Amino acid sequence: MTAALSDFVASYGLLAVFVLMVFESCGFPFPSEVVMPTGGLLAATGHIQGGIVAVILAGAVANLVGSLIAYGLAARFGEPLLLGPGRYVGIRRHHLEMADGWFRRWGLPAVLIGRVLPVIRTYISFPAGLAKIDLTKFSLLTFVGALPWCAALALVGYVLGRNYERISGPLEKGAIAIALAVAVAVLVWYFRGRRETSG
Repeated sequence: MTAALSDFVASYGLLAVFVLMVFESCGFPFPSEVVMPTGGLLAATGHIQGGIVAVILAGAVANLVGSLIAYGLAARFGEPLLLGPGRYVGIRRHHLEMADGWFRRWGLPAVLIGRVLPVIRTYISFPAGLAKIDLTKFSLLTFVGALPWCAALALVGYVLGRNYERISGPLEKGAIAIALAVAVAVLVWYFRGRRETSG
């Protein structure tokens, strides 16, 4: 999937960034961690009109659009839609329980903070929609929270694209260690979250 998403962004540029980020914010398994850095890399190599700023804004606006769709679906149809047809796009009960637990613990600020947390950021719109929180505040917090996330990921790709020849060697040598460290961190975070949910 990572290769397919990267190829799609490389072929369609800014439009692909927007479309994939909308889908990701609706709960589809299209990770922004792949989409945004690829957009940033294309901006660095001059393949996207408007450059890195356009990529960041496209990602943040798309995140808002997708989140509003997810909010609207949850508010209108509730869990029967999310856990019924929603399962075909990867939505699972534990996703909703995790996001709902975060939302209940932190309230409205969860929408802002949750935008920079893996998994939570994708599904936080659903409990917000189920609770039917103020739409204006939801929209503002979503955009403000999505902007730094999209900027950080796009800038990673941008810096990589601008300095590829200089850093490709060290990156290759450290790639396995970095990948293992990230995998361990994600597993610890995931199982800790499951233990807190079950407890």
